Order: sequence, then structure tokens, then C-alpha cells
Amino acid sequence: MIQKLADKIKKTHAPICVGLDPMLSYIPDHILNKAFAEFGETLEGAAEAVWQYNKAIIDATYDLIPSVKPQIAMYEQYGTEGLKVFQKTVEYCHKKDLLVIGDVKRGDIGSTSAAYAAGHLGKVTVGNKTYAAFDEDFATVNPYLGTDGIKPFIDVCKEEKKGIFILVKTSNPSSGEFQDRLTDGRPLYEWVGEKVAEWAEEHMGETYSYIGAVVGATYPEMGKILRDIMPKSFILVPGYGAQGGKGKDLVHFFNEDGLGAVVNSSRGIIAAYKQEKYAAFGSENFADASRAAVTDMIKDIDGALNAAK
Repeated sequence: MIQKLADKIKKTHAPICVGLDPMLSYIPDHILNKAFAEFGETLEGAAEAVWQYNKAIIDATYDLIPSVKPQIAMYEQYGTEGLKVFQKTVEYCHKKDLLVIGDVKRGDIGSTSAAYAAGHLGKVTVGNKTYAAFDEDFATVNPYLGTDGIKPFIDVCKEEKKGIFILVKTSNPSSGEFQDRLTDGRPLYEWVGEKVAEWAEEHMGETYSYIGAVVGATYPEMGKILRDIMPKSFILVPGYGAQGGKGKDLVHFFNEDGLGAVVNSSRGIIAAYKQEKYAAFGSENFADASRAAVTDMIKDIDGALNAAK
């Protein structure tokens, strides 16, 4: 899957993923009203609105992008109905030949971590049959529990030729409370980055490893350091757009081949019609506004990379 991601990025000139992180406050009234008319103001109604919203955005953008990143919490909040929509979204994205990064941030030990890995990336055996449950192509993983929490994911990734993105330096303001703490004279995120590079050697693709990292766009200087520490890992870069990251901030996240990073934008794309820049589209044409936002993001990042050559 990592080679497919690299190939699709080269083909589209779009090292990006669209974060499918829907909130009811993002969804236009005409979609909400239709879903509530059919299912009532229920969890099922909310889930149906999310599904129709996702589907429209996917249909409007899939030909421009290589990947999407649905954040599972936005679906879990609606219970089992929401998780059904998460699964439907993953399946629909695969039908559109999009790679799916499941933003699940799992990480535990032993059989628990193995179960998470099987549920999201692998297969589970039921009697004489095996099933892929959520079947994402990549998943985000929290490394706080160490190798015990990561190895089960790597084992499944080897079996399925899939990958993970390990949290190293996240984009949120308080990430430094732990991640920037000095340990033996160096910030913790550097030690985690070195461990990611070590794990990356265990599961290499043709050029890049299936074991990647999450490093926020809001910390470009740290991104530069971590790029050097993890030369064979793709970096998933959240924090573009709504959180302040710009194309010019992201150059150091990439390698000289123009690969090595995939930049995520969530509400900056899926709720683009709410921004002044795209307001002329109106809520009825929210998906067209999302397409325009994707096009602008591609131009911004591509322009920054070309200027840096």
C-alpha cells in the first residue's frame, strides 16, 4: 500500500489527504432535514446525514486526491449507527480507488493491541471463515506503551501489506507538555522518531517503509529534524489550513524526491463552503466548494515544493 500511495501522489501531484471528520454543524440543512425526515432526530438520522455528506464530498474530490483520513471519533459519537457509516465510508472510498488512513489512534498491549490491529487492518476468524472488519489501508497508532503496543500492528501490516502512522509530534497546542520534555538532553519526540525509524526497517516497501509517523504542520522546524531522523518513513502531516499550516511551512517534511509526506486537511476542505473564500458556492453546492478547496491546497503545496527546488 505504501508504494500505491507514492504512485498515486506522483500521478496526481497531490501529496494530500482529505480528513473526513464530519460534525453535524458542518452539514448543510438540506441534508440534515432530509435525513431527519426519514429517520427522525435520532442517532440513525445523524448517521444518515453524515453518510450523505461524506458521499457527496468523496464524489466531488476523489479524482484529484490519493487518500482520505476518516477520524473514527466523529463516527463513534453516534454509537453503532455511526460505526456503520464509518465502515460504509471506507468501503465507498475503496470503490473510488482511494487509500484510506483510519485515524483511530489505537495502542495497547498484547492481545488487545493485536485485536485492534486485526479489526482495522487485518482479518478476524469466525468459525471456518475470515473477515476484514473495517479494512483500512493504514491506521494511526499511539506509541506510549512502547514496542508491546506497536509490534502487533507491524505483524498484521506484514501479513496484509498495509501500514501505520505512529504519533511522534502532534499538531495540537499542548502536545509539548509531554512530547517536548527533555530526556537525556533531547526532546521525547526525537527519541520516538528514532524508534519509528528502527521499526521502519522491519517492514520496508520498494523505497519507503510501511511504518510512518504523524508530525504536525504547526511545528515545521521540528518536522525538519524528524525528516532527517526518519528518512524512510512517510510522514502524515495534520494541521494544514484550519490549524494554521501553509504550503511554505511543509517543504522540510518532504524528501528530495518530492515524496515522503502526505498532508491532511479536514474542516478546511469538508466545510469549505462556510469560509468566506468559498461562500459563493452556497450550502447547496458544498461539495463543489470542497473540490475548489482541494484544488487550492494542491496548488499551494505543489508551488511551495517547486519553489524549494
